[in-house]
Amino acid sequence: MSLESLPGLGGKLADRLREHFEGDEGAMDVLRSGDIARLTAVDGVSPRKALTLARAASGDDGRFLATREAERLHARLVEDLRTHASSAAARERLALLTPVQSPETRQPLAAAAIALIEADPENDAARQHAWRSLGRARTSTEKQDRVVVTKTPRPSLAKVCRVLTPSKDETWRDYRVFKQVSWIGEGGPSDAPDGWLVLPEGADDAIVLPEATLGWFRGNASVLALLEGLLEAWPSMAAVEGAKPVLKRLAEVLPRLANLPDLLAGLHEGGEVARLSDAYDRLWPTVKRLEAEVKAKVEEAMGEAQLALSGADMLAALADAGALQRRLRAATSDAIDAAIEEAMSELTLHLEGTGVRPPRNLFNSGWPLKIDRTVVDAVGEELERRISADEAATTLRLARTLAPLRAPCEAALEAMIELDQWLAVARWSMHHRCTFPTMAEHGISVVEGRHPLLGFEPDAVTYGLGRCAVDDDQQSVALLSGANSGGKTTLLELLGLTCILAHMGLPVPAEAATVGRVERLEVLAKAGGTQSAGALEQTLVDLASVVSDPASKLILADELEAITEPGAGARIIAGMLLAAEAHKGTAMVLVTHLAPAIIEATKRDDLRIDGIEARGLDEHLELVVDRTPRRNHLARSTPELIVRRLVERSEGPAREVFRSILDAF
Repeated sequence: MSLESLPGLGGKLADRLREHFEGDEGAMDVLRSGDIARLTAVDGVSPRKALTLARAASGDDGRFLATREAERLHARLVEDLRTHASSAAARERLALLTPVQSPETRQPLAAAAIALIEADPENDAARQHAWRSLGRARTSTEKQDRVVVTKTPRPSLAKVCRVLTPSKDETWRDYRVFKQVSWIGEGGPSDAPDGWLVLPEGADDAIVLPEATLGWFRGNASVLALLEGLLEAWPSMAAVEGAKPVLKRLAEVLPRLANLPDLLAGLHEGGEVARLSDAYDRLWPTVKRLEAEVKAKVEEAMGEAQLALSGADMLAALADAGALQRRLRAATSDAIDAAIEEAMSELTLHLEGTGVRPPRNLFNSGWPLKIDRTVVDAVGEELERRISADEAATTLRLARTLAPLRAPCEAALEAMIELDQWLAVARWSMHHRCTFPTMAEHGISVVEGRHPLLGFEPDAVTYGLGRCAVDDDQQSVALLSGANSGGKTTLLELLGLTCILAHMGLPVPAEAATVGRVERLEVLAKAGGTQSAGALEQTLVDLASVVSDPASKLILADELEAITEPGAGARIIAGMLLAAEAHKGTAMVLVTHLAPAIIEATKRDDLRIDGIEARGLDEHLELVVDRTPRRNHLARSTPELIVRRLVERSEGPAREVFRSILDAF
């Protein structure tokens, strides 16, 4: 699929997507993933535009939800589904679940997710908790210190580091002012300075800039830890019977990540660099401590020493002052040498494993003994050099081993998010005791259906019309009459949700359901009241376009009669019903309080009327209603029952008013 084939995507925007995501394939991958945040980073892509394009890439032609009310119903459904997702990424991705032309392709995924949860509910609860932080891997835009010297452009690297092109007169020596350099191609040094990489012309960006490669793995440590956990749990998940369809993407990529845990462990282990850094950090504290210890040991050793001088010795000292110094040095040399030897042994242990030899002359000659700073500085410089060299070698080694795993990690994380999405669908379906519908040619039939968005357990309803319904209910148009607050609008929404879910390839909240394939769902809400002439004209034009459209569709209309006065409204609606009935691919349910007038206006005695009837009030003064409509029955509305309830609940003069009204019924 090309970018230009997506509805609403013009050439200029397609070019910007290609440039931003490095080609058609990269752009389509992001669109299919539903990563709205990355899409909105492209100039000219709003969040709404990003969602529309992502849905189109997932197979939605944008025509099924044909009215704002249908879109609102779908949005409410998605919000309820989202409450069962573990991660924010999966909640975002659920917005891509819109009706598609081939819903059968999704049914196996939802069924497999249900099987996965049913096989181990406790593990799913733990997974739902752990995957709260699941998300896509992110790439840091932080600038790297390394300088890349290349004769060919590297635009992807130019975003995160300096990329320089040498002139004809320049050699690699001209770039020694930089500590970290990646020289690409010919002309590099045969013996690379510390911190330099000399690479062939075709070297991958991940090796050219190894710090960025390791930064990606370190920066995404939390989500990669979830991937490690999945690798550990994978054998038991893959063994679940019936779960393969929803695990297919993971099954394709996880074998390539078998050694990921070991490599990530190596990423966080310091190794040689850690030992060198530790030796460097503790060098000066160690030698200062040794200096103090040597002085203390010499003073202790010499605490009781005595030097006997004869008269001849004194005369000799007067004649030769150096003679006395030599005698003093000889008397103290053993104690000093022993203390220095012990200190050098400890310094040797400190530098063990670093490859740096201990200095020969750590202390200045003379007393008091002092550390020779130039000697210690030389040791420190050698440690720094080795740290730099080992860091470069370790970084390059790790980058070479980890770079090939980055793409599989990204693919696996995306597959985990998709799995989380389907697990959310499964949890929602199991919570509402759903079943997969049967797709048919025309109509809709629901057995023991329950509206899932009411916030409580509703009464189950059985209802149908069209050619997929039972024999007596196969009319394509039906009027629905009955009690106020009896559940007419709820039934209408249940039918709409069932139609949406079926065309999304998802289970529906019913014991059984059969749904006719349609191109459009037209949900028409209650009119807001009598309209002006201009507004009425536009409303009639809109209604006519809906009922006259030859496309297959399900129309669910709720009390449209308020567009004008009742008599005219009944005649208008009658005409609309007859127009809808003329199209074989149309099924329509109309909630109305004007059923007798509408039938009279049609001059038909075979038009179907169903009714939801209120039987009275219970002990709490709530309506007692049979929510399942009676077929071919004109149900009364409930103003009498409402007034009776007001009589019971009111006091004083208001109660007398309502009592007098009740007497008039």
